[in-house]
Amino acid sequence: MSASYQLSKNVFGALRGLTPDRPPEFCDLCHLPLAEEHPHLLQVSNHEVLCACEACAVLFSHRGEHGRFFRIPRDAQQLTGFVISDAEWSALRLPIDLAFFVQRYSEGHPTAYYPSPAGCTESLLDLAAWTGLVERNSVLAQLTPGVEALLVNRTRGRRDYFIAPIDQCYKLAGLIRRHWRGLSGGDAVWHAIGEFFDALDRRSVRKDIAHA
Repeated sequence: MSASYQLSKNVFGALRGLTPDRPPEFCDLCHLPLAEEHPHLLQVSNHEVLCACEACAVLFSHRGEHGRFFRIPRDAQQLTGFVISDAEWSALRLPIDLAFFVQRYSEGHPTAYYPSPAGCTESLLDLAAWTGLVERNSVLAQLTPGVEALLVNRTRGRRDYFIAPIDQCYKLAGLIRRHWRGLSGGDAVWHAIGEFFDALDRRSVRKDIAHA
């Protein structure tokens, strides 16, 4: 994973070790035991994603950009009517058709990442191409820095576009890292990717984008 973002050991275990007998998880702030489904926080100073109990997470639900922690939202939005051509996608200079875009607090522009067998890899993003994409899809200007990402899946004929919590992007990366086999990934990883996006679609709020 790029050094730009980090996962706490707690989060890393949660996303990679999805097994019935995995050790219990604990809040990274107060160290109380956690339920399987629990909130996550972004530590602004180093972009580390932390596990949290509800009591700790609620303290940071309404913090401003100068706070120490920022609660990562739980809800994703499926973007219907998202406009991007094949040429515009190519102009973003991504090596694969699966990526997420997030703006860190310390920067005024987004960074692109793509999941790989080695984790999340940062990709050089053509900022002019991104600016054009935002002009055609103004919802991208409303992404909350650090905790929300544009998540795109254009693999195998799919056209999935979501505003997703950053921890969901890491969950996808963990699935790929765990299931990847050989040079092409194997059937298991593509099945896992498809199931991930189907599940994200089912629990997402639909957001129809109005274009001028």
